Amino acid sequence: MPCHLKRSTTCIFQIPRLTGVRLFVIMSMQRSGSGWFETLLNSHPNVSSNGEIFSVKQRRSNISTIQATLDTVYALEWVSSSAKNDCVAAVGLKWMLNQGVMVYHREIANYFNQKGVSVIFLFRRNLLGRIVSVLANAYDKDAKQINGTHKSHVHSREEADLLARYKPTLNVSSLISDLSTSEHMMAEALEYFKSCRHLVLYYEDLMKNHKALSDAQEFLRVPFRKLVSHQVKIHVKPLSEQINNWEEVYSTLEGSKYEYLLHHPDIIL
Repeated sequence: MPCHLKRSTTCIFQIPRLTGVRLFVIMSMQRSGSGWFETLLNSHPNVSSNGEIFSVKQRRSNISTIQATLDTVYALEWVSSSAKNDCVAAVGLKWMLNQGVMVYHREIANYFNQKGVSVIFLFRRNLLGRIVSVLANAYDKDAKQINGTHKSHVHSREEADLLARYKPTLNVSSLISDLSTSEHMMAEALEYFKSCRHLVLYYEDLMKNHKALSDAQEFLRVPFRKLVSHQVKIHVKPLSEQINNWEEVYSTLEGSKYEYLLHHPDIIL
């Protein structure tokens, strides 16, 4: 039994023949379903994922502060609302690609390989849907549509419907460039961390195929459990009903390499 696991009857039955606490990181981009995915993982009794730790700039100011922060998390000494103290078999965090991980990718990849950290990439196939979600979330930060409070994720259909009323206007002059930048960043991340043990997941696949959640549990080497989340989808309508200047967006992407996104079935969290 690893030193981080308390010797309780519950633990003994939940994680038999456990040889050590697994370390992991969820690498993603904002509004790609990573928050929802992390709540699913945290519903597992043996998984503890500590959230978007590097959203705080001071923690990613240089490679030394990054490594010190990672050391604290992986030593199970990080204090967060989602941290578990009992029966932990896998511990990790969520890390957005624009939060220093790409800047110090060489040092971080070396750290991961030395410490045995596994990487779960969670991306979104429909990058147009992601842009809509990013803009809608940014709008609510100022508008605070739910009782004067900003909410990135909601837990009721009523709140979701209220947030979904806002239809952003996309900047069509930079749209193709923005899509290309996101695409390039994902490809770079996969290249930078290809030497690390990793798993690539897509939001749309997780929504449609529950086997993907089984794959994630198998990757973390934890016993299979039914994972649950109380988050409610915000945007459930076709993109044509979510974008204020849909005709302009359609004309811009029609005939481009991103035309497929116009018809991509997607549900936005």
